[in-house]
Amino acid sequence: MIFRAIQDKFKVKSGLKYLEDELKKPKPFSSRKAGVTSIGCIVDMDKFPDPEAFNKLISDFSLQPNGVKIIGYKKDEAAHSPFGIQFCTDKDLGWNGTIENGFVSEFVDREYDVLINYYTDDKLVLNLLTARTNARIKVGFPSVDTKLNDLIFDTAVSNFDVFRAELKKYLKVLNEL
Repeated sequence: MIFRAIQDKFKVKSGLKYLEDELKKPKPFSSRKAGVTSIGCIVDMDKFPDPEAFNKLISDFSLQPNGVKIIGYKKDEAAHSPFGIQFCTDKDLGWNGTIENGFVSEFVDREYDVLINYYTDDKLVLNLLTARTNARIKVGFPSVDTKLNDLIFDTAVSNFDVFRAELKKYLKVLNEL
């Protein structure tokens, strides 16, 4: 029991070190062309219980049915997702900033045009997911480390419709739509 607590502390410390090193590196160049064909969403399901709302982006951006991939985060593993959204927990944190979850590995291995970081709490697992995911444009909120996101929207997490409208507006300004 005590060994597990010590091990978890060292995992957190190694995760923080990995995140710090990753944020110092220059952003990797994306080979994807301008335009939005795929969107990745990292959602804190404890703060925003309706991750299915992100499927509205398919019609907003005229994407293919599989154009939006969603991965959730829950603090407690016992709280199962009734919507079928795959999620990870703090217990999935491994050594050197890895997240030991098959669904997370599948999500991170893809490249996205836009990555939406739909969380406001500065949680290590969520920040590691963001840092490990390759996307041309990363969008998030100001309460999270600003080095993780390219576009930052100062809206409430509960007001998804305003977030959607702002995202569409700014992607048009950036000639992505």
